[in-house]
Order: sequence, then structure tokens, then C-alpha cells
Amino acid sequence: MPEQRSALDPLWRTVVGAVLRDERHRQGRTLQHVADAAGVSVPYLSEVERGRKEASSEILAAVAGALELRLVDLLGRAHALLAGAFRTLDLTAGPVGRVGPAAAPHLPSNDYRASVTLLAA
Repeated sequence: MPEQRSALDPLWRTVVGAVLRDERHRQGRTLQHVADAAGVSVPYLSEVERGRKEASSEILAAVAGALELRLVDLLGRAHALLAGAFRTLDLTAGPVGRVGPAAAPHLPSNDYRASVTLLAA
């Protein structure tokens, strides 16, 4: 069994899943709607969003496209989370509130949730 990950060292799949789920929620879309548009099953998309499945680049591109995100935007948002653009992220409890534009002006959506806590450097 893999050792437990540090809050400062989250898995890529967890962060990418958080970005996808946040964008889907921001758009007010259901898992079913996005899964159909991306050509994946609802259970699989749910697992990807929860960071339980490591999606291939093809799947990530399909889901991002279904959400009208460019792959570079998805990766950029994930990078910002990993780089510590947000002080805390809590995916398990739902939205934690908006982060002001000064904290992350380059991100179109500021409602991020994650199952990890990140500290700003």
C-alpha cells in the first residue's frame, strides 16, 4: 500500500479532478451531461473528479472539451493549485468561498475544492 501523501504533495489526479469538478459545478452541469458530451461513463467521470482514477490524456482532453476548457487552461488551473495559489482547499466539504482576484487573477474560476490542504509558499 502506498504511503499517505502529504498535504503539500497532493496527487496530480486529485488536483486535476478538483479543477474538473469545480468547472462543472460552476457551469451548473450534471455529471450525466458532461459525461455524455465527453463520451465517458458517469461512474468513470465521478471517479476522475474525486481523484480516484488516473485519466489518460485523451480522456482529460475530452472532458475538458465537454466543459469548453482548453487543455492548457485545465493544466494551468491545476498548476496554480499545486503552486500554492490558494491557502486551503477542501473538496470534501464543498465550496470554501471565493478567493479574491488579487490572489489568483489569472484564473477564470476561483471556487476551488480539493481533498488536500495547500499552503501558500
